[in-house]
Amino acid sequence: MDKDSLRIIEELKIRQGDTWRVFKIMSEFVQGFDELSDVGPAVTFFGSSRAKETDKYYKLAYETAFNLGKLGFTIITGGGPGIMEAANRGAYDSGTESIGLNIDIPREQFPNKYQTKNLKFKYFFVRKVMLLKYAMAYVIFPGGFGTFDELFEALTLIQTGKSHKFPLILFGSEYYSHLLKFMEEVMVKFGTIDKEDINLMVLVDDPRDVVKHIMNKAREKYFHLKKFGETSFLRKLERILKNYEAYTSV
Repeated sequence: MDKDSLRIIEELKIRQGDTWRVFKIMSEFVQGFDELSDVGPAVTFFGSSRAKETDKYYKLAYETAFNLGKLGFTIITGGGPGIMEAANRGAYDSGTESIGLNIDIPREQFPNKYQTKNLKFKYFFVRKVMLLKYAMAYVIFPGGFGTFDELFEALTLIQTGKSHKFPLILFGSEYYSHLLKFMEEVMVKFGTIDKEDINLMVLVDDPRDVVKHIMNKAREKYFHLKKFGETSFLRKLERILKNYEAYTSV
């Protein structure tokens, strides 16, 4: 077989591979949308997969997820160990739905056992859509490149108007204050972001402050959605608001 024929065969193989890859990507989107279509008001947690059970942020992530779960929020994580496990565990123990969106990677990503619903993805960008689409808020504990990737993508989407504003809660001032300082003293100074962009995030150290910020947003969202008629999501949100009212009145 001559060189031209071999070249054509190789090109066809490459094109066929790309075509099948498109179908694989589509199937992951379809699976995600189908499985998560009935997810109620949800909060997505991010943070290091390397955090141990004895780590203070593991314990704080557990407490935060437990408190939100008791109010009726669904908790979503990347499904792995560390902070993800802590949040799923808190949700699981609270009796709420605990969702893990796992990623197929060779290192670190082993599904934790505290999930009531477990989805597995091959493509990071599909998984990122699911983590964002169904979340009313992000709670972002100390983490590595993956955690920062999720944070900065959310910031970019909000900054550019591709997503509505929603709470981006950074948990741990000892970890994130340095990042915010860099943004203010370097990025703002160089004109690469506006000072107001930093206000898209809030920095906390207490699970109660996380709940407070999310409930403020939940109340706003409820009255906004109420204008458009009754839905199952609105009914769930109303129950959460009533649970919070009962909790704070004690």
